[in-house]
Amino acid sequence: MESTFSSPAEAVLQREAGFPGLLTSLADLDRVYELERVTGFVRDLRCQRVALQFPDQLLGDAGAVAARLEETTGSKMFILGDTAYGSCCVDVLGAEQAGAEALVHFGTACLSPPARPLPIAFVLGQRSVALELCAKAFEVQNPDPTAPVVLLSEPACAHALEALATVLRPKYQDLLVSSPALPSPSGSSSPEPEPLERFGRYFPLTPGRCLEEYGAFYVGGSKAGPDSDLDPDLTRLLLGWAPGQPFFSCCPDTGQTQDESVRAGRLRARRWYLVERARDAHVVGLLVGTLGVARHCEALAHLRNLSQAAGKRSYVLALGRPTPAKLANFPEMDVFVLLACPLGALALQPSGNFFRPILTPCELEAACNPAWPPPGLAPYLTHYADLLPGSPFHVPLPPPESELWDTPDVSLISGELRPPLARAPLTDPGCSALTPRPQLELTESSPAASFLSSRSWKGLEPRLGQTPVTEAVSGRRGIAIAYEDEGNS
Repeated sequence: MESTFSSPAEAVLQREAGFPGLLTSLADLDRVYELERVTGFVRDLRCQRVALQFPDQLLGDAGAVAARLEETTGSKMFILGDTAYGSCCVDVLGAEQAGAEALVHFGTACLSPPARPLPIAFVLGQRSVALELCAKAFEVQNPDPTAPVVLLSEPACAHALEALATVLRPKYQDLLVSSPALPSPSGSSSPEPEPLERFGRYFPLTPGRCLEEYGAFYVGGSKAGPDSDLDPDLTRLLLGWAPGQPFFSCCPDTGQTQDESVRAGRLRARRWYLVERARDAHVVGLLVGTLGVARHCEALAHLRNLSQAAGKRSYVLALGRPTPAKLANFPEMDVFVLLACPLGALALQPSGNFFRPILTPCELEAACNPAWPPPGLAPYLTHYADLLPGSPFHVPLPPPESELWDTPDVSLISGELRPPLARAPLTDPGCSALTPRPQLELTESSPAASFLSSRSWKGLEPRLGQTPVTEAVSGRRGIAIAYEDEGNS
């Protein structure tokens, strides 16, 4: 029975932790990981201790890359193979624990500003792109040579966008090329104004033009199919792009294209459904999904103020990476809001195993702020920093006496009339028609405590003086799948 449905208990206890094999040949190591550029970065800073952050799928090359860099730079390299949250964010805390003076991030990155200043170099990778096939696919999907189009790509294909634009520019007049929003070196300043930064990319728009006028041609992904899973980077672009503009994706290997307008509409419909769930919710769980991205403490305070203004109770939970098993321990929560980077917040959305829906800060803002969204705003914001004061998209809460709080609202899920989000406090004490009651002592009611009181088992209770004192006895020995006193059953 045990060997059929599960591994033997002895095999689990005696298993030795191995290490992944080399994924890239030694001859291609310098090209794939851009070791020459990384070596120049370390030498220019004269760092003696450098942290190397790898995602899980690249850990097989981590040892060889670290050994090669130590040989060429003479500095000590530390491999950060495990992050508390997402591998796309820079693990500044882990680098500081190793005493690193700089950090090199390999693989896909969200390019979110770190919470603490640290010299950082990004190696996004260089995936091969079939320029001729992608150029032909672009011409098929964009027959009008005067239509404004933006070239986008996944981070590993960004190196080929300029070459693709060189092939297309003789025919197309209004072609814009985006580039990853890599942080500029410390101390460097340019007299030219910085281009528009959106979705982790730079868009060099000409004066008088706006991004909402352009269509999009995205180079990336594995295949073009309606059932293929969307990566968080493409999801972020589809949600935030102007709904009226065309959006096509192209596989860099085969040149197959797909019109993403249908999937973009489904994603937006899913987001508005989550906004309705947030409006119906009474208890909100705020999941701390990052500690290394800038302004996360300010964003957490902003979300708590939003929940309080809308009459909802909020609880802050720091659980590391959210999993269905972790969140199932909090059934009193109606919804969860994940405070993370744009890629981390959207990575959990396709999964349907969670007991309660997981929202992004933008959806909680739309549910709790009656002044949201203002006219002319993009349909979806992907980074929580866009909601905070100082951002051009920040919308402050209306004053308590505003009529926006009393606007009637009907739930699109249950069909019931929702009570107003909040009401202005009564300030007129001159009413003598009612007999004043004696002052009573009020206690704060907690929805989580009310839910816990309805359970038959409420956890361990001290019961001081009610439990007889006994001597300590030996407990069970073994693991949960097979204790020693259970026999072979």
